[in-house]
Formats: sequence, structure tokens, C-alpha cells
Amino acid sequence: MKASKIAYKPVGLALGAVSGMAAGALFKQTWKMLGHEEDAPDATDEERSWREVLLAATLQGALFAGVKAAVDRAGATAVRRLTGTWPG
Repeated sequence: MKASKIAYKPVGLALGAVSGMAAGALFKQTWKMLGHEEDAPDATDEERSWREVLLAATLQGALFAGVKAAVDRAGATAVRRLTGTWPG
């Protein structure tokens, strides 16, 4: 394994935690803006429809994946600028 990959592991873990928190906050705000209730439905929430549960899950997954990819890419780009090597 390359030294740059090993050195990037803790950075990647920290960025993953930050991106998860950011994506969660973004999803909450997006769900509110769509005019739904304060909290998104759980899959086992009997009071919510299939449509609403699946819409929330799809939106949440897409936002988490997009934020994670953006943060990971920015982190890798910053490492390349600092070290001259790509961490992947």
C-alpha cells in the first residue's frame, strides 16, 4: 500500500464524519422545504404512506452520496496540492 494512501486514511475518516453531518443537515432542511413534516418518515412508520417513505429514503440516499463524493473529492484534491500525489 502506498504511503500516501496510509497517510490519507485518518483524513478520509474525518472527512467522512463531517460529510455525514453535513448531509444530514442538508436532508433535514430539504425535507422541510418540500413542505413535509419536521421529521422524515422511518420505514416502519405506520402513519406514513409507501410513497412518502420511499421518497424520503431516495432523497436522503442521493444527498448523502452527493455530499460524500464532493467532500471526498475535495479532500483528495487538497492532499494532491499539499503533497503532490493523489491519495487513491
